[in-house]
Amino acid sequence: MKRIPLSQMTIALAALAMGAWLHAQAPAPPQQPAGPPRGSSGPPEHAKVTPINNLPNPYETIRNWGTLPDNRKWGSVSAVHVDVDGKHIWAGDRCGANACVGSNVDPMVKLDPNGKVVASFGAGQILWPHGMDVDKQGNIWVADARSATPQEAAKFPEWKAKGHTVLKFSPQGKLLMTLGTPGEAGDPPAKFTEPNDVLVAPDGSIFVSESHNAQFLDQNPPNGIGRISKFSPDGKFIKSFGSYGYGPSQFRGPHSLAMDSRGRLFVADRGNRRIQIFDQEGKHLDTWYQFSRISGIYIDRNDTLYAIDSESDDNYNPGWRKGLRVGSARTGEVWYFVPEHMSKNASGMGGYGSMGEGVAVDAAGNVYGGEVGPIQGLTKFVPRLKR
Repeated sequence: MKRIPLSQMTIALAALAMGAWLHAQAPAPPQQPAGPPRGSSGPPEHAKVTPINNLPNPYETIRNWGTLPDNRKWGSVSAVHVDVDGKHIWAGDRCGANACVGSNVDPMVKLDPNGKVVASFGAGQILWPHGMDVDKQGNIWVADARSATPQEAAKFPEWKAKGHTVLKFSPQGKLLMTLGTPGEAGDPPAKFTEPNDVLVAPDGSIFVSESHNAQFLDQNPPNGIGRISKFSPDGKFIKSFGSYGYGPSQFRGPHSLAMDSRGRLFVADRGNRRIQIFDQEGKHLDTWYQFSRISGIYIDRNDTLYAIDSESDDNYNPGWRKGLRVGSARTGEVWYFVPEHMSKNASGMGGYGSMGEGVAVDAAGNVYGGEVGPIQGLTKFVPRLKR
């Protein structure tokens, strides 16, 4: 082995040391700030509310409730409602996946109290069932919240003219009315942009909430949409109210609608982590933050309010847990909290656990959650005790 002279080794070590010193003195490359996730901002009033995560849970949770025919697997479900008889449950399954593009199965299914499908309809008619209602005559109303993506439309061109609509079906599944222009986003009266939900008032008036992706915006772009539109029972446009934003009568993703016994319209303003309450002419009456970041809302005949939260985490609703909160639509008091399901992957934008998006309650007080993912299908919450 050839020995290196001491003088050469000293020079080499000195050079290495000098190189290390120069590297240490060089300015570091500029770091891009991570910043908060897109759409994670909220109204300042929300930060003043103490999270409500520790209340009694009077429900037994039954996962994977309901069986589809022919061993068909459930897909994402956010549209769920009780039938006019108070016993059967309607659910909008996204055809075993998260959209019905290219599918020939019926997305709308009616289940008996034992979870067996007794009726279905809608194959090839509904692309992305998102919200729904059942009116006094038993007609089923469905908010079909999006159109086909360019990739989907290229593969299945017959699906280009679907979505951005509200559809009214008879109890037997016959299409009776279409609000909006199928496949085209825009403004009422002729069009909708990502209609989240539909509600039919006792007098037959129709309310529609838009839009879905507004919750992911932190500033008002030219196409920022947050509105509620009202139509007559025969589908004639009456008015729209609301806009994109954080203030009263402004919305960032009005995700779900409900109405109490006094005829007040409750709007689950998901991106703003609150409920806003209006009269039926659009006058703002109140704002509640105590029910968390709500994906689905339901009010029963006793004015009990059920608010289901599928998205809360440390970014999108710091301090709050996903879950089902139950309380009073009259006073705003929260009585119960059903925590999120244990799951390997989280629902919503992340965080911990999973909980449904849609919610409905039958006449016996059983609660049904429509699961979007990673858990899919329906969850049934059976009351263990009476309030």
